[in-house]
Amino acid sequence: MITDVSDFRRKEGREPVRTRSMQVFIAVLLIGCLGHAVGADEKASAGRLSLERIFNSRDFAAESFGPARWMRDGRSYTTVEDSEAVKGGRDIVLYQAATGKREILVSASKLVPAGESAPLAIEDYDWSADGKMMIVFTNGKRVWRQNTRGDFWVLDLATGRLRQLGAGFEPSTLQFAKISPAGRRAAYVRKNDLYSEDLETGQRVRLTLDGSETMINGTGDWVYEEELSLRDGFRWSPDGKFISFWQLDSSGIKDYFLINNTDSLYPRVIPIKYPKAGTMNSVCRAGVVSAFGGPVIWMKVPGDPDRHPAASRARPGTQNKEGGPGPPSLVNAEFDSLRTCRTRRT
Repeated sequence: MITDVSDFRRKEGREPVRTRSMQVFIAVLLIGCLGHAVGADEKASAGRLSLERIFNSRDFAAESFGPARWMRDGRSYTTVEDSEAVKGGRDIVLYQAATGKREILVSASKLVPAGESAPLAIEDYDWSADGKMMIVFTNGKRVWRQNTRGDFWVLDLATGRLRQLGAGFEPSTLQFAKISPAGRRAAYVRKNDLYSEDLETGQRVRLTLDGSETMINGTGDWVYEEELSLRDGFRWSPDGKFISFWQLDSSGIKDYFLINNTDSLYPRVIPIKYPKAGTMNSVCRAGVVSAFGGPVIWMKVPGDPDRHPAASRARPGTQNKEGGPGPPSLVNAEFDSLRTCRTRRT
C-alpha cells in the first residue's frame, strides 16, 4: 500500500533527488580523500631514502662549478651553465673576473651536430691557443677510475662549423684530444696509438703503429694511473710540428686476476697487469714524432729502463711559459735526475 509520494517513488525504483545528490557528494568526497592519501604517500615516498634515489638521481649530488677555463687575456674565464633557450643543453658562458659581467659565448644551439636534434652533453672542454676554436669532450666512458675515453668535437667560433674528430671510428674510443698551438691540427690517443688530424680536411695520420694491450703510447698503464694519477701522456711542441709522448711496455708484468660476480649471472675473470711489490714495473721511454708522421726519435736517458723505469712529473695541469701544457719529464731512479723531454730535434 502506497502511503505517500516517497513510497510511490521507491516502488517505481526512483530515489528522491536529494538522496541521489547525497550519494554523489559522498562518492566525490571519497575520491578526493583517496587522491589526497595517494598524493601524501607519493610525497612520503619521495622523501624516503632508497637505492633509486641514491644511485639513479641527483638528489644527493654536490653542487658543482665549471668546468671553468681562463681566457688568454687573464681577466676573463668561461664556465658551463644550463641553457635557458635549449632544453637539456648547456651554454659556455664568459665572465669578466673583475666586474662579473656575464655573456653567453657559445650557446647550446651551436653544439647540435648535423642531423641531430639535441646538443652535445659537455663533460669537458678546452680552447685553442688563440681562443678561436673550442674542443668538447662528450660521451665519456670509464677507464679504470675516470672517464678518459670518449668523443671529441671541435667548434670554430668564427664560422660556427662543428665537426667530430676521428669521424668513422667506433664511438667513445678517443682520449686526451688537444688542438695544436698553431690551431691547424689536433692529436689524440686511440687504442694506445697516437694520431694527428688536420682540422680543415679531416685527414688523419697514425703516428705510432705498435699500440696494443701491453704496448701503450700516449697514456698510462694501470700503475701510472693508480699510483701517480698520470693518464695524459703526450704534448704538442710550441710550433705544433712535433709531439712528445711516453711509451709504456707492460708485457713483462704478470696478470693479477679479479673475480667480477656483481653484474651478471655468472662470475667472470678480469686480468690486470699488476706489478706486486718487488717485481718489475712497465718499461718506460719517451719519444718525439713529427705531427705529419715519420720515425720516432727516442730520448737517450742514462740507466737501464728495464730496471729503472721512468716516471713523469708533468701533470695535465702543468703549464709552460707560453701558457700551454708543460712537456713530459723523466725521472731516472738510478741517477735520481729529472730530464725534460725535448719537443724539438737536437
